Amino acid sequence: MAKEPVISKIKKNRIIQLISEGKRVDGRGKLDYRDIRVEKGIIGTAEGSAMVCLGQTEVIVGVKVGLNAPYPDTPNEGILTVNAELVPLASPTFEPGPPDERAIELARVVDRGIRSSKAIPLEELCIEPGKRAYILFVDVYVLNHDGNLVDASALAALAALMDTRLLVYRLKADGRVVLDSSIWKPLKVQNYPVAVTIANIGGELVVDPCLDEELAMDAKITITVDKDGKVCAIQKSGAGSFTPDQVLEAIDIAREKAEELRAKVMG
Repeated sequence: MAKEPVISKIKKNRIIQLISEGKRVDGRGKLDYRDIRVEKGIIGTAEGSAMVCLGQTEVIVGVKVGLNAPYPDTPNEGILTVNAELVPLASPTFEPGPPDERAIELARVVDRGIRSSKAIPLEELCIEPGKRAYILFVDVYVLNHDGNLVDASALAALAALMDTRLLVYRLKADGRVVLDSSIWKPLKVQNYPVAVTIANIGGELVVDPCLDEELAMDAKITITVDKDGKVCAIQKSGAGSFTPDQVLEAIDIAREKAEELRAKVMG
C-alpha cells in the first residue's frame, strides 16, 4: 500500500483562503505555471532523452529502441510502451519495489496522451508486417516530487521522443533484417500533445498545483491537447468532483496553457 502524504488543517485552510482571494502559496496567479526548464539529450546511452524541471518537480525520461514482433492485432504497427518509476529519493512517500498505483496511473496517462493523439505514427515503425517492428520503451523517472507529476512527465516524454534517433534496419530479398549502423534517422513525431493539469480547490480552478495544493484540493483533471487544440485525453483523479461548467472552463484553460508549454519543447 502506497504511503499517502498529509497536510495540516491549518495549512489546508490557508491555501483555500488564499486561492479564494486570487492568490497562491508561492505567489503565482491561478493560471500561472511554475518556472519550466526543458533539456534534451542528457543521457548518452539512450536513443532519446530529456529532463523537465517544473518548479521543484524534476522528471527525466529515457527512450530505448529495440526490435520485436508486432502485436497480432496490429501486425502493421510498431510498439510503444510507457513505464514510470517513482524513485524513492524523490519523496518520503515513494518506496522501493514494484510500481504502485500512482506510478501505474502516471504511466497510463502519459501513454494515453501520446497514443490517442497519434504523436508517433506507429505504422511507420513496422519493418516487416507481422514479423519485425521497432519497439519504443519510454521510461519515466521522477527524481523530485513537488506536485503535478503528470504535466512534467508528459512534457519530458514528448521532448525525449523528439530527441530520439533510430538505427536503420533493412529487409533483404532473402528475408533477413540487416542493421545499417552507418545511418540514423530521427523518430517522426507529430501533433505534439501536451498535458495540462487543473486542480479544483474550494471551487476555484488553478493550473499546475504544487504538492501542498494537491494535498488541499478536492480533485484534479488532466487534459491532453494536441497542436491543433484538439482534446486527446482526459483523466480525473481525487475524491471530489467538477461541475459540467468547470469541465468546460478547464478545457478552455488547457487549450490556452498547452500552447505555452509546447513552446518550451519546440524552442
